[in-house]
Amino acid sequence: MGMNTLQNKAHEVERRLRAAYPDALCSLQYSDPFQLLVATRLSAQCTDARVNLVTPALFAAYPDASRMAEADLGHVEELIRSCGFYHTKARNLIDMAQMLLAVYGGRVPDTLEDLIRLPGVGRKTANLILGDVYGLPAVVADTHLIRIAGLLGLVHTKDPAKVEQQLRALLPPEHSNDFCHRCVLHGRAVCVARRPRCANCVLADICDFRFQ
Repeated sequence: MGMNTLQNKAHEVERRLRAAYPDALCSLQYSDPFQLLVATRLSAQCTDARVNLVTPALFAAYPDASRMAEADLGHVEELIRSCGFYHTKARNLIDMAQMLLAVYGGRVPDTLEDLIRLPGVGRKTANLILGDVYGLPAVVADTHLIRIAGLLGLVHTKDPAKVEQQLRALLPPEHSNDFCHRCVLHGRAVCVARRPRCANCVLADICDFRFQ
């Protein structure tokens, strides 16, 4: 499929998902950029639902970078234990808060380059911050997006960085961030891993997987 044809297909997928899921919201619960940064770090290899159960107590104790920077490592580990990999995540959260204070004056940075300098922050987290906090064009290459974009035939790789790059070339920049949220919603509601409900899918007639 040529680039223009593939781009047209991506635009049509985006249009249909926008109609099906008008509220393209991040499912993580937070009240400011720092809390979204923390919640997203916790969500690695953990469900958003589990993270949302954990963060109220965590944010009550450590609501901002200055408090988190002085946190007791053992206490943070205890609060986030059920999120998995809690030793590494707790250390990252404290180190991240300390770097935010030392380098960025306590403010969450607004560039990919600065965000990925923070301990434990990769491109997925950085793009989520850029899109949801700063309203910049972003592609959050999470497992739902990678899987659905592959099934549709929009990408032919499972490498997150390559998926991000390829979708940036296909999607309207102003819709790219919301497109990723809508793919997550679609992946949970209809295009479920290993048991997709193709008969109920608004994308079935343009999906490569459907016709395999």
